[in-house]
Amino acid sequence: MQGDARVQVPVTVRMFTQLFSCTPRGARLARRLVANRMDVWGFAYDSEASESVTLVVAELAANAVQHGRVRGRDFRVRLILRDGDGDGDGEDVVRVEVSDGRTERLPVLRAPGDGEGGRGLLLVAALADRWGTDLCAGGTYKVVWAEVRV
Repeated sequence: MQGDARVQVPVTVRMFTQLFSCTPRGARLARRLVANRMDVWGFAYDSEASESVTLVVAELAANAVQHGRVRGRDFRVRLILRDGDGDGDGEDVVRVEVSDGRTERLPVLRAPGDGEGGRGLLLVAALADRWGTDLCAGGTYKVVWAEVRV
């Protein structure tokens, strides 16, 4: 090949998706299953990467249960592990997505000492490289996501 030949570097993507009941028990189970999935992917339970991703999931799942509950609807956790070899920086990234049915209540990052609640997102912002919210499927659910380098 001559001229404009491009080499495409293979990228490995691994995914985990699970629905959970929108209860405190569902949030606890989400945290445990995510810790297990990180271990399966090669990040030991006590590693910084596993603890960071698990804490982000715990905070977002707790928010989904407390603020995103809609009667008769579950919340979903999805993890996407992207191999960092394809983008040049060599670092893997785990994208955490937590979906719930309360589209009118978007998460708000609050300053410390600003009343009760909202501090879990401070942890998410501190652990994640980026985070945000998307409305999906014609506004029937929202996704709060965070990307953590591991």
